[in-house]
Amino acid sequence: MRKVLYTILLLCGLSANKAHGQSMHFSQYYNAPLLLNPANTALLPENDFRVGLNYRNQWATVPVPYSTFSAYGDAKIGGNKDNENHNNWLGIGLAFFSDKAGDGNLSLSQVQADIAYHLQLNKSSMISLGISGASVQRSVNFDNLLFDNQWDGFNFSSYLSTGEKVGVMKTSFYTIGAGANLAIFPNENVYVKLGGGVLNINQPAESFYGSTTNVIGFRPIANLDVLMRTGDALIVNPSVYFTTQSGATEIVGGSLFRINVSKGGKQSSQLILGGFYRVADAAIGVAGYQMGDIQFMANYDFTVSALTPYNAAHGALEFSLVYSRAYHPNDGIKKTYNCPRF
Repeated sequence: MRKVLYTILLLCGLSANKAHGQSMHFSQYYNAPLLLNPANTALLPENDFRVGLNYRNQWATVPVPYSTFSAYGDAKIGGNKDNENHNNWLGIGLAFFSDKAGDGNLSLSQVQADIAYHLQLNKSSMISLGISGASVQRSVNFDNLLFDNQWDGFNFSSYLSTGEKVGVMKTSFYTIGAGANLAIFPNENVYVKLGGGVLNINQPAESFYGSTTNVIGFRPIANLDVLMRTGDALIVNPSVYFTTQSGATEIVGGSLFRINVSKGGKQSSQLILGGFYRVADAAIGVAGYQMGDIQFMANYDFTVSALTPYNAAHGALEFSLVYSRAYHPNDGIKKTYNCPRF
């Protein structure tokens, strides 16, 4: 019966006039910068390049769990090394995203290219503009699904004809996004970034049946991120994330707390703890550690929605790994950009 239910949801989601399926998302949106906003591409005030991985496994205790994976890299090009008031640069990035759900292996594979320009307006502010383009492929294996006409009155039989498509079906499309950020950094103890953007600007059609009316709706995104150094031992990092698409809305807010545990060593070490809340869905606990250029973080989503009785509050387990550094860490190029640090 669970395969029939999954099939109904799948076909309704892909055959309706509007797409209402869940888009890819991470609770650690702050560690998925290229998915969050193309203007984040190589927004690296202290470093020159970054590579990262994200993995999310959600609803493992319900019949149709799904997992999401991403890998990305971005780098700076240029920079005004000799200007004591400004430091402008171009950012380029490449990302891969994969999402898989259910018995029919409903899958999404996306390759995305990003470009952004970061213009420092003065000693305390910067504006960033970015665009992204992605090629997307969806697939589903109908051979793994059971349909109502395979019910013989006692059991579901895979030997009976489904009356549907057979084998693996695929569809592909491309999508365009754009975004902007305003960063304000009045001193080395405070950093504020306000960002916004829109994904699926071209509203591509998505269908396994050749329909051109099943378009993917605009997806506006907004994000506020603040870093405040309260002393030599603590940086407080509150943030909030908002997105909406085809009538569905996601709001996540909370804070990270970065605790300096370096103990006077040459290499910075930080213990990272935090908590977030996704409105009407989940409470999120976060923990991680950063040593020098490498940061690892994990979170667990505890379901608080109407799904709680069915998954015993077990929501999602998520991991991220980020490596970023400067080509020449001691060349002094980044002095014009204040950012809280230990």
